[in-house]
Amino acid sequence: MFDNLTDKFDAVFKKLSGKGRLTEAHVDEAMRDVRLVLLEADVNFKVVKDFVAAVRARAVGSDVLKSLTPAQQVIKIVRDELGRLMGEGDNSELDLAAQPPVAIMLCGLQGAGKTTTCGKLALKLRREKRDPLLVPADIYRPAAIEQLKTLGRQLDVAVFDTQPGDDPVAICEKAREYARLHGHDTLILDTAGRLHIDNELMDELVRINDVLQPRETLFVADAMTGQDAVNVVKSFDEKLNITGVILTKLDGDARGGAALSVRAVTGKPIKFVGMGEKMDALEVFHPDRMAQRILGMGDVLSLIEKAEAAIDKDDAARMESSMRKGGFTLETFRDQLQMVKKMGSMESLMKMIPGAGKAMKKAGGMQLPDKELKKIEAIISSMTPKERQNHKMINGSRRLRIANGSGTRIQDVNQLLKRFTEAQKMMKKMQKMGPKGLKGLMGGGGGMPF
Repeated sequence: MFDNLTDKFDAVFKKLSGKGRLTEAHVDEAMRDVRLVLLEADVNFKVVKDFVAAVRARAVGSDVLKSLTPAQQVIKIVRDELGRLMGEGDNSELDLAAQPPVAIMLCGLQGAGKTTTCGKLALKLRREKRDPLLVPADIYRPAAIEQLKTLGRQLDVAVFDTQPGDDPVAICEKAREYARLHGHDTLILDTAGRLHIDNELMDELVRINDVLQPRETLFVADAMTGQDAVNVVKSFDEKLNITGVILTKLDGDARGGAALSVRAVTGKPIKFVGMGEKMDALEVFHPDRMAQRILGMGDVLSLIEKAEAAIDKDDAARMESSMRKGGFTLETFRDQLQMVKKMGSMESLMKMIPGAGKAMKKAGGMQLPDKELKKIEAIISSMTPKERQNHKMINGSRRLRIANGSGTRIQDVNQLLKRFTEAQKMMKKMQKMGPKGLKGLMGGGGGMPF
């Protein structure tokens, strides 16, 4: 996500940091570079012009130029202005304070990921103790109806029984009545899309909007399309008065144009971002945190929130108690791996740690070993319970059996046991710190030497 943009910003700031004492000429040179970086990322031209002017106005102030760390001050200003550009201070929370069932309408062009996003949103609302009803209102694509029904079964979320050929407005009205009778407090409407905007599509959406009066009308935009998405948002907003935007596919090679332009051009807040194919990969959009990610500064708050959402407190407490009694074993190590896997890929998690992304690139573009972690889990799972509790009993014949059972080599088993022994020594030191040391490890999957 934004890797190219991050690299280019990093190059600009490195050049700036090498200047020592800054002058206005240095700042102007840096701003020209920033301007090019943003234009190449497909950010709206007027947005770039206003952004560069705002940064320069603050950067040439005497407080910055005369400070001991002027380059760092400029970076901070860029971070602040990026956050402001993307809507810092906007309320990303959904407004669902209305008589149930509350309607949320998702709209957008075909291929942006509306149907999948409906499922992700339903899962998020269910975790917030709401009872959503998914409504397939795209009658032109029978596959979309079946996809939403499949997602409903996977997520254990109710789906209204839509049939191809039914009138979309009638479907939504019947779904609202069904929700009232069956106690669903939220309707999530998956509306039709097109490859491009046309009058027939907009008329249909306007009719649904007029009849259902949705509390939230969210435009789903593909982040890969750059500022083209912004122009489409404006067209939909003129007809529907949308309340917010959901950017999808931000886990891909997004240049950044949509994320950096949409708030400034349309005035509509980005409420959520899709960060992957999994149903739990829908994140609340925080402009200040996204600015930090773009500048390679990490995002510790989001990392903590991921850990809190993925790691069950009771499970963490049980693991802590087990480690106090029996020490750090391969069994507890495997449990930690499984906890961390729930939070996402190791590469995405490491990018949230300040400095970790840059360290990975300095190591030669090394990618974090998600496949390696799967291999480790397979090796540990091929051991007997006694072997997982006491790895010292694993002799040569046992290593051969474990390697064959996990589809790995004896060298892989040997390497795991060697690294685990090192981790175990570290854990003993942490245990001497008492409960605080162990609790810190439980919250972040500590103890992993990989």
